[in-house]
Amino acid sequence: MALRSASTRLRLLLASSSSRSRSTRRLLPDPAAPTHTDMAFLHSHATSFGYKQVPEEEKSKLVGNVFTSVASTYDLMNDLMSVGLHRLWKDRLISKLNPFPGMKHLDVAGGTGDVAFRVMERINSMNHRTMQAALADIEETKIYVCDINPNMLNVGKKRASERGYKEGHCLSWIEGDAEALSFEDGSMDGYTIAFGIRNVTHIEKALSEAYRVLKRGGRFLCLELSHVDVPLFKEIYDVYSFSVIPAMGELVAGDRQSYQYLVESIRRFPNQEKFGQMIQEAGFERVQYENLVGGVVAIHSGLKL
Repeated sequence: MALRSASTRLRLLLASSSSRSRSTRRLLPDPAAPTHTDMAFLHSHATSFGYKQVPEEEKSKLVGNVFTSVASTYDLMNDLMSVGLHRLWKDRLISKLNPFPGMKHLDVAGGTGDVAFRVMERINSMNHRTMQAALADIEETKIYVCDINPNMLNVGKKRASERGYKEGHCLSWIEGDAEALSFEDGSMDGYTIAFGIRNVTHIEKALSEAYRVLKRGGRFLCLELSHVDVPLFKEIYDVYSFSVIPAMGELVAGDRQSYQYLVESIRRFPNQEKFGQMIQEAGFERVQYENLVGGVVAIHSGLKL
């Protein structure tokens, strides 16, 4: 009953909070952002792993360990941490993507397939027929799921098989790095990354790669946990994040430390304006973002023109 009550309150907040789309054309001051001294340290050969500073070459391994640990319970924990709201957020992401039959789409850091399945289901819904008949008609559609962690990909492959997707048909699973994608220049109509970009070592490299693989007119979309902009709610959310989520991780996944990192990584991630500026600097145009639940998450978008 407590979980249902919390879910109801958060869903009401989702409906009533500022869910707005704004052009990111200026950088607002962020008191939580690293200082100039911090930045000098970060731009040496160190980077952040949560609140810790680690050598750049170690971060990928540490993040890999986190997702290897949580892979089997990842989607369940997403349901619990967001009281199911992550499903609505991902649906919103797909609505903004507006997928179409025959598209070539890349979902990065999407190992469990949650976003990719939504893309396929949206395309299939346009046909109003069975999945098998629809897929037979849109063989040119190709959805690539790229993830650096093989354990996450294995979870996705299993889920795909349960849904009747044949590997290599319309859906392919690729083990790869967001900072060095194996796809050709200008080969994708769309690029999505959900709850993944804050975990890469060099965000600017991942954005540059996204720009490289997209066709002219291709759309970039990023769904990420972000910075709450409602003062009272921010205090409540901070308590929930740092007290409840790690404890939940320990109880459900048997791993408090990994979820402590995930919470800390949110606080280290650039705010909405700064991240929008980074997307622009990668070459994207018409960059916008939409806050959901007062900034708990944000969807950033941009076009390659």
